[in-house]
Amino acid sequence: MTSTSPDAPAASSPALRVQLTRRKPVERLVADAGSGEGGHLRRTLGLGHLTMLSIGATLGTGIFVVLGEAVPVAGPAVVISFVLAGVIALLSALSYAELAGMIPAAGSSYSYSYATLGELAAWVCGWCLVLEYGVSVAAVAVGWGQYVNELLDATIGVTIPDAWSQPPGSGGYFNVPALVVVVLATLVLLRGVTESARANTVMVVIKILALLLFCSIAFTAFRAGNLTPLFPLGLAGMSSGAATLFFSYIGFDAASTAGEEARDPQRDLPRAIMLSLGIVTVLYCLVALAAVGALPWDRFEGTEAALARIVDQSGGGSLAVGLLSLGAVVAIASVVLTVLYGQIRILFAMSRDGLVPPLFSKVDARTGVPRANTLVVGLFVSLLAASVPLGELANATSIGTLFAFALVNVAVIVLRRTRPDLPRTFRVPFAPVVPVLGALLCGYAMLSLGASTWIVFVGWMVLGLGLYAGYGRRHSRLADTAPEGVLPTQ
Repeated sequence: MTSTSPDAPAASSPALRVQLTRRKPVERLVADAGSGEGGHLRRTLGLGHLTMLSIGATLGTGIFVVLGEAVPVAGPAVVISFVLAGVIALLSALSYAELAGMIPAAGSSYSYSYATLGELAAWVCGWCLVLEYGVSVAAVAVGWGQYVNELLDATIGVTIPDAWSQPPGSGGYFNVPALVVVVLATLVLLRGVTESARANTVMVVIKILALLLFCSIAFTAFRAGNLTPLFPLGLAGMSSGAATLFFSYIGFDAASTAGEEARDPQRDLPRAIMLSLGIVTVLYCLVALAAVGALPWDRFEGTEAALARIVDQSGGGSLAVGLLSLGAVVAIASVVLTVLYGQIRILFAMSRDGLVPPLFSKVDARTGVPRANTLVVGLFVSLLAASVPLGELANATSIGTLFAFALVNVAVIVLRRTRPDLPRTFRVPFAPVVPVLGALLCGYAMLSLGASTWIVFVGWMVLGLGLYAGYGRRHSRLADTAPEGVLPTQ
């Protein structure tokens, strides 16, 4: 018979609890931002780059892709759904702005959770961010093919057959355009962050001009009667629409993932987050109003290229459809580029902490880019985009994002109580009321999503916890900082 220490059972439980709740001090998060065994990222981005990064990651998803799915759920009240989703995003954006100014690290809300709620919560948040960033790239890429077809049809009169422009389950075998746009974005990112930022800025300008072109045409066909009744599907439809359209606000936090590549992160990150959200919200509401005013809400279903269809039916002609489709192609490519960038930086931060393999934190000495990380993420996302339908991707992404945003709001409350001494370049007004409301509204929006989305989310969390138990917990860098991996509580 094998003898065991009588103290072992009693000691194992506290040791596990210490591992799961150990926190990474803010000071160490900031110090790690300029170091790392695999190399460090370069600080080259200013306020303009950071703002364009967030706009690039946000503007386009809800308007160019998901609007056609949200209108049949909410009716004309989709305009109010956009406002409600924007309010939910604003409350969380305020919390992001405070934490980004305090903790200029690449991990975004993953790093914030590590400093406040402990390692297990940080892993869960990081795993949700993988869902938010990586899967949302795939979801957006799915819609890209729809606008490529619109552009081809308007210019040369041909389209890509459904068999090769739709994923399985949506009438096709493989979505080749979705694969192509992710591969192209990956190649741009491999060139370096400065080159990527410049390319994104050009694309952001083009897609804003495309949306303004749409509004100028759609408002000529505006019919007030299309807005009545405002709530044909009730308040529940409006709420469900807001939960779906929250997907369109994913990306405003992209600037926070650039915390280690910003020249003056404490000053510029909060400004970039708030500026980008304000610009995007105004454009979303303006375009949504023009869209439902020009086309009856019950005729939106069945297309992900809703804006091009509206321009065509409003008498804009093939030239206008072609220009709008070109803008949409550029817009969605910009979203793919910037959100893919964010996903790579999240995995970079998790790898540096030891929670995912070190491959993801190795930086190329010449370009300053985590090269292997970029290639692995690009390959995974491109295959996902080519083989999974849009609707399931969008909803799964929304629930993961809402959960991560809720944790950010909680992190603000915790740090206000535990570390009131830390310098803050931006402070959430009316705290703790605003972050509490932000967390509650995120929870409300999560509950508005369907059962199938929750099943996917729970399955995703179970998979993530299995990976943490099998790898992350055993390789965490915090385990080497003190006896038994214990860090002092803050």
